[in-house]
Amino acid sequence: MFFRVEGQTCVRSLPASWTDVEGPDPFLVLAAGRSLFRVEDLIALAVLLRELDAGGCQ
Repeated sequence: MFFRVEGQTCVRSLPASWTDVEGPDPFLVLAAGRSLFRVEDLIALAVLLRELDAGGCQ
């Protein structure tokens, strides 16, 4: 999924699995509320936050 932040010239992306575009995630359905996030999603989020904190694109 791609999006543009108002006032910035670059396009950002995030995994479609972080949205409701793909429907329910089988892992989360089987976890039945015991786990809200997948490890790979948390790692990807940490990388994204580091990039944004470093200034990314303006």
